Amino acid sequence: MATALTTLNRESELSYAYLHAIASHAGVNCKTSNRHDDNAGIDAMLTGWEPFPNGGNLTEVDIKVQLKASIKTPFDDGDSLSYFLSGTQQYDDLRRETHASPRILAVLFLPPKAEDWLTHSHEQLVLRKCAYWVSLRGAPPTENHAGVTVKIPKKQVFDGTGLMQLMASISRREIPSYSAPAHRALHGD
Repeated sequence: MATALTTLNRESELSYAYLHAIASHAGVNCKTSNRHDDNAGIDAMLTGWEPFPNGGNLTEVDIKVQLKASIKTPFDDGDSLSYFLSGTQQYDDLRRETHASPRILAVLFLPPKAEDWLTHSHEQLVLRKCAYWVSLRGAPPTENHAGVTVKIPKKQVFDGTGLMQLMASISRREIPSYSAPAHRALHGD
């Protein structure tokens, strides 16, 4: 018997739709992960090919993505948005410095009410709010096993321009890493 998707499932599906739309518009391949990748904290893999704007000598770039969506209004300290990442398994996977392909956390912030998430007409399809990304590579360990609050820089909007800038920096072999905000450290909640 078929049942309707839960609210959390709908949020998750919209985060995939957002990722696919941004990647497609930027000319980047987006592959949804399989069950085994998902168990390793990878929801999708993005692959881009040269030319990258101000790119380096790598001609193909892969980025592994952990996707999240939230209807909670994040705390905004002016420079970053706070997101509580439940559990520590995903956090620990994202903060490792031993992965060959860079990994990022991308969080889609949606309006609180489901009826405001998406509108469409003959002229447009509008998904409200947007996603931001952060690399947790090199972030400090946490003692709180319930989860950790991460700070996502507001300048790291997950849009086509931002994605291509990220790919260009990786093509220059500049692997993004976590840099804790000076005034607030990463902490568990």
